[in-house]
Amino acid sequence: MVKHVSPTSTRCRKVEALALFDSGRVRSGFAQHACKRNMLHVQWYIGDATAEATEHLGLLKKCPTSVPLWLLLSRLEESTGALTKARSVLEKARLRNPGSADLWLEAVRIEVRAGFKEIAQNLMAKAMQDCPASGILWAEAIFMEPRPQRKTKSVDALKRCEHDAHVLLAVSKLFWTERKTNKVREWLNRTVKIEPDLGDAWAYYYKFELLHGSEEQQEEVKRRCVMAEPRHGPNWCRVSKDIVNWRKKTEDILVLVANALPVPT
Repeated sequence: MVKHVSPTSTRCRKVEALALFDSGRVRSGFAQHACKRNMLHVQWYIGDATAEATEHLGLLKKCPTSVPLWLLLSRLEESTGALTKARSVLEKARLRNPGSADLWLEAVRIEVRAGFKEIAQNLMAKAMQDCPASGILWAEAIFMEPRPQRKTKSVDALKRCEHDAHVLLAVSKLFWTERKTNKVREWLNRTVKIEPDLGDAWAYYYKFELLHGSEEQQEEVKRRCVMAEPRHGPNWCRVSKDIVNWRKKTEDILVLVANALPVPT
């Protein structure tokens, strides 16, 4: 039986749910069951974890190709400490949704969060075989490497995904760790030009200018971000879809996300 979880963690899961459903990156096959979302949100608020799991399973029977639902069920199991169940959920999800980079990425990150780095590396190798042109996987793979090998991995990533915003952002962050200020700014600018809708890229760009740029440069990034009106990115959506931020404007979300982001290491 799924354990009861605290109100704090349930609220976080609700925000995560909204971010997943509305981020635009993992929305396949769920439109016809959108009305069920309200029921799930109420359950997250009251902390009814068993009802959550039951509802997810019922929805998955009707919509087995919904990647967001599989991800949410996996995270529900993980949040209760049921790591084995979370792994099993993702394995079933990959069988139902072959070639899903999002599901592979989640499987890798579960192991990283649990401290099983070797398992995570093995899963990433399998993921790259299944999705060799996935920018989100290559971006993740760069920072899974030991520091001396990251540059080589970034070169490989650019060969495979030269125009992928996630890879360009990862390369920007790599230059950041090397304190190559001009390179960081150049690559962050390149990233937001290629994908102006990626809120995470704008947030990293703004954070970089807060730490290393002038006030004029900071305001210029903010101005461009407001004009772009980004809607996507896991970090961006986690903040923008939080009910406490529902009245906030783009520039406010930008500041909140940037402040919450860690400096790349």
